[in-house]
Amino acid sequence: MGYALSTTVQQPYDTVVPQVRAALDAQGFGILTEIDITATMKAKLDADVPPQVILGACRPPLALAALQAKPSIGLLLPCNVVVRAVDASTTAVEAVDPQTMVAMTDNPALQGVADDATQRLTAALNSLATRSPGDM
Repeated sequence: MGYALSTTVQQPYDTVVPQVRAALDAQGFGILTEIDITATMKAKLDADVPPQVILGACRPPLALAALQAKPSIGLLLPCNVVVRAVDASTTAVEAVDPQTMVAMTDNPALQGVADDATQRLTAALNSLATRSPGDM
């Protein structure tokens, strides 16, 4: 089993980041955290890395259901979504596959939550792959 859901978008990074936010919002996810990897690596290590951000996405009803099934599942929340520049006109968008919650915990009570989250994240990624450069 892999650990990621992903798509590649033939648009620049700065165009795709707001599209990812909108696609997640359309599926009921809010962004709890944002880590600018590029800025952090520059500030902490004086290292230059291509543009990349980690968005901590959360759909509260799913998070609550997961926590009720297994209180320590908070270690795997929120759903991390990475947006990173591949080159000047190509952006990769990757999300942690929610099925890893079930696989890592071997807790079947999490299956419904993982299935719902997988469907929603897949729909968000698929919507990005079908956008044209002018869509928002």
